[in-house]
Amino acid sequence: MSDNKYIRWFEEITIDDVSLVGGKNASLGEMYRELTDKDIRIPNGFAITAEAYWHVLDSAGVLEDLQRILAELDTKNLSNLADIGKKARHTILDAPIPEDLWNEIKTAYDKLCEQYGADTDVAVRSSATAEDLPNASFAGQQETYLNIHGYHALNDACSRCFASLFTDRAISYRINNKFDHFDVGLSIGIMKMVRSDLASSGVMFTIDTETGFEDVVFITGSYGLGENIVQGLVNPDEFYVFKRPLKKAISPLSAKRSAAKRLR
Repeated sequence: MSDNKYIRWFEEITIDDVSLVGGKNASLGEMYRELTDKDIRIPNGFAITAEAYWHVLDSAGVLEDLQRILAELDTKNLSNLADIGKKARHTILDAPIPEDLWNEIKTAYDKLCEQYGADTDVAVRSSATAEDLPNASFAGQQETYLNIHGYHALNDACSRCFASLFTDRAISYRINNKFDHFDVGLSIGIMKMVRSDLASSGVMFTIDTETGFEDVVFITGSYGLGENIVQGLVNPDEFYVFKRPLKKAISPLSAKRSAAKRLR
């Protein structure tokens, strides 16, 4: 374990750390720890913990301001929701990242640059501490920023990730699922950017999403960044991989479909 107070490298994170780094970062840490030694190439990175999010609010003294802003929310008024969300986000954006936290972030980013090259580009990804619960999924409600490099852009992206805990849809979702706005924290994952803009990307599910059948892996893929697939902006290729033959050196591909992929 490193001496950092607010930083955890992927190799230090397990799936049991959701309360500290959120569901996304906990899963990334588990993958990095378990699969890197098996020659599966997981981009390295680190998590800024949810404790850092609370540290930002405490250092700037804006927690009570946020509570006061959210107290004025009218859940039946969309215009009010947009206004409250904007005020909450700007309150966090106006709160500077404390120097002790920023020094840890810079040092960690410098180590990534040592591994991947000077001024390396990274993905800056939000990871809420309440993501992917059995009865609720907070994934996709906060922001992610791609192709970030350099201190200035990294600092700005981190602030915007913290502020995105109060996107309109995140506020509405917490209310509908009876979560207190101040029981949920935000962690940030900073990882080497994969140059899928030069190749392909996709989404993999460990079951058949249509039937729930557990013996297949369902993979979708398209040219460029995966965001187009996630947002439903492109019809991707589809592949079904049958799990049982994987250990028997038998071709596991059971079905495939080529799609138009008109957008890159």
